[in-house]
Amino acid sequence: MTIEIRPADNTLADWQAIHDGAAARLATAAMGLIERSAGLVDRIVAEGKPVYGVNTGFGKLSHRRIAEGDLARLQENLVLSHTVGTGEPLADQIVRLAMALKLAALARGASGVRPDIAALLEAMLDRDVIPIVPGQGSVGASGDLAPLAHIAAVLIGRGRARRGDRVLPGAEALAAAGLAPVTLGPKEGLALLNGTQVTTAIGLSGLFGIRRLFATALVTAALSVEAALGSTVPFDARIQALKPHPGQAAVAAVLRGLIGDSDIRALHRREGRLQDPYCLRCLPQVMGACRDVIGFAAGMLEIEAGAVSDNPLLLDDGDVVSGGNFHAEAVGFAADMLANATAEIGGMAERRIAMLIDHGQSGLPPFLTAAGGLTSGFMSLQITAAALVAENRQKSHPAVVDSVPTVGNQEDFVSMATHGARRVLEMLRNAEAIVAIELLAAVEGLDHRAPLKAGPRLEAVRALVRSRVPSMAQDWEFSTAMRAAEELVRSGAVARAADLDPFN
Repeated sequence: MTIEIRPADNTLADWQAIHDGAAARLATAAMGLIERSAGLVDRIVAEGKPVYGVNTGFGKLSHRRIAEGDLARLQENLVLSHTVGTGEPLADQIVRLAMALKLAALARGASGVRPDIAALLEAMLDRDVIPIVPGQGSVGASGDLAPLAHIAAVLIGRGRARRGDRVLPGAEALAAAGLAPVTLGPKEGLALLNGTQVTTAIGLSGLFGIRRLFATALVTAALSVEAALGSTVPFDARIQALKPHPGQAAVAAVLRGLIGDSDIRALHRREGRLQDPYCLRCLPQVMGACRDVIGFAAGMLEIEAGAVSDNPLLLDDGDVVSGGNFHAEAVGFAADMLANATAEIGGMAERRIAMLIDHGQSGLPPFLTAAGGLTSGFMSLQITAAALVAENRQKSHPAVVDSVPTVGNQEDFVSMATHGARRVLEMLRNAEAIVAIELLAAVEGLDHRAPLKAGPRLEAVRALVRSRVPSMAQDWEFSTAMRAAEELVRSGAVARAADLDPFN
């Protein structure tokens, strides 16, 4: 599968395909736009008028004029001096996506790079030359300077890159792929370093994972409703119509469809509670709000993905304007929203785990084992879930409110969006483990309702789980069950088994 990168015309589905391994190529029409903007830079250099980033210093040194003979060295110095990232490298799929997003920005023809630069970036993607990019060191303003510098360094034969299963110096990685480094011209280093592409790629990676998590959490919630003989009255469409948030109505409809009119519904009508705890009763309100927040964040990220976020910008009318499109506040807010939604999805799932193992609330054997005392059942699994909930709550503090001024107070209000997006990935892993524990607990609970069965879509999920994880009614090495359940959650297999895509 190959995704064509078109100026301001790609969708979230396109970016997810590239994130998940699809090839990417630049639309032919984009090269004309790129060439036009490069011609504007040539004209500026020829005329000798001072333009920020073309023939001046950067940041607080922008008042320093640079001689024409030093312009190439200026751009190379900019790249090399900003390769100061630290921490664990970003995943290759995130770096690939960031490179594709940078191509999309250049394709708009407002950045002033030559077609050769875009062609090399495209070729690196095509031939699997993936720069090693440390994950820390960007404050999400004036662009992702440090992480993008680590990408740009490979284009000039410096830095390090992965080629297949080997990490090589940049020049060697390019040579192994039959490519040669470029010499940067005026404005090109700045165009490559300015931009929000790394932060946006991290944010998109989190978004894609959270949408899978959300779908799975709806399935595990429906399983828990059935296992606990919960009521489906709170999912009545008439209730949602009186508080018409789109997500609330959508979640209620999903739950009605998943549960259906099962054998367990008949038992509930005879023996079920009049009112359930909020972790069941308020599923449409809580998960519906999460769905709406995820959707809003997705819209912000989709706009940012197709945006031009470097500086200065070369406009169609020939003007060169300096602004602040490099500021990643929008991505920071999107990441904070996703963090809060992730914390809530995991937090509510943990409450359902606690409810299932509490005989007084669920009517199931304590800790889901009939041999309590000799066996501990799900006791420690709930403890793990509680620990992960606490971690996610701590990580959900908003990042965008934590601005720290940089560059001698020239860049005095920054977004902190990069680590805001990165921490979402950490929270996602935690929430996936929590939902995996609920998956195991709910299926175990359903086993205790035998011979009654849930609806066909939920029974398909139960069969999937039992094909990987045997009954946990007796104690055994539950870490094996955890790993299997986490893989089912992370891969999206649970939602697929239930035939569920709650965003379409």
